[in-house]
Amino acid sequence: MATPKLTKHSLTGALGQILIDVRAGDRSSSHPAVVVVHGFKGFKDWGMFPHLTERLARAGFTAVGFNLSGSGVDDDGEFSLPDRFGHNTFSAELHDLSQVVDSLMRGELGVAPPSGLGLVGHSRGGGIAVLHTSRDSRVQALVTWAAISRVERWSTDHRAEWRATGYTDIQNARTGQILPLYPDVLDDIEQNAETLDIEGAARRIKVPWLIIHGTQDESVGFSEAESLKASSSRPKARLLPIEGGGHTFGATHPWRSSTPQLEAVFDATLAWLATHLQ
Repeated sequence: MATPKLTKHSLTGALGQILIDVRAGDRSSSHPAVVVVHGFKGFKDWGMFPHLTERLARAGFTAVGFNLSGSGVDDDGEFSLPDRFGHNTFSAELHDLSQVVDSLMRGELGVAPPSGLGLVGHSRGGGIAVLHTSRDSRVQALVTWAAISRVERWSTDHRAEWRATGYTDIQNARTGQILPLYPDVLDDIEQNAETLDIEGAARRIKVPWLIIHGTQDESVGFSEAESLKASSSRPKARLLPIEGGGHTFGATHPWRSSTPQLEAVFDATLAWLATHLQ
């Protein structure tokens, strides 16, 4: 396999540009592709994601990472677009993922149209990947890491205060930056409840699905992985607990080093995709 090459692309998303990284060795012939979806406050260059896409590319996949247009993050990894972050919604993220997948499948991202398609989603991106997979027959394999099982993440009191104030503050733990989040996401959840029903989508997924979740996840409890597995109830869905694992399996940003837990996640992910994608 040729050494993977990184190329950069952009598409028009729901809230602005979708910034895309494509890592691939052989670009002229068709290979299976994997699209990686980051989570809330995440981005394509956060900590572990470039290492995941590099490993995927070295294993012979076309690996696609991208910044959702509402991530608020530029191509340097800085939260320089806070207004986009503030107005981001689940529906906007679904739209962006569809844009990326459609362009990839049409051969518009610098590589031949792939022979198969897999999705990997982390946290909120895992929920988005579940929703997309349930309605896109082109997806042949799914892996979720620490995925959410529901879009309702905030208490009734919090939502009432949020609406009264017009925003809620979200802190970037790494930089200390305070980012306003407007009620757009609350409106989206109320107006599109059926479309955004992740557990309902899980019941419709027919492709092989690996659900990876740390048993000590401090952000998305392990019970949400159990809910997803119970909702699926299909033999092709497997729950892989990472004992003692946190939300990012020990990975940090800026990247310092891998961890045994993260290596187990990487290995299981690549093995699953290699088995179920052609």
